[in-house]
Amino acid sequence: MTDSISQMVSIIKNGYLSRKSRVSFPYSKFKEQILKVLTAEGFVGKVSVKEDQKKKNLLVDLKYEGRRPVLNEIKVVSKPGLRVYRSAKGGRALMSGLGKRIISTPAGVLTDTQAVKKKLGGEVILEVY
Repeated sequence: MTDSISQMVSIIKNGYLSRKSRVSFPYSKFKEQILKVLTAEGFVGKVSVKEDQKKKNLLVDLKYEGRRPVLNEIKVVSKPGLRVYRSAKGGRALMSGLGKRIISTPAGVLTDTQAVKKKLGGEVILEVY
């Protein structure tokens, strides 16, 4: 069994390390929702879906400020062997507000601040700095 979210994170990290302008990986609706949140928060560039004859791929443009990547660190929190949940009441702040948590809620994939405003809890998927 493979963790497709961990694979996506590894591909994005390696893309930034090798200074690529674009990376691609297999499509899933959940990955697309996560990437839309990352795009809205300004961590990655444009996200598009490329459809071949048999399979779909997600293409992600990586963002840089000068020569430095916009995304410093991205970490998978909830894994298949250990799920991590957060209540609607919130929790400790992430590095004094410098980063974001990506949370899967009943209303969809949201950032931690959006989830607190909507009073929703859920599974913590990623931490992004």
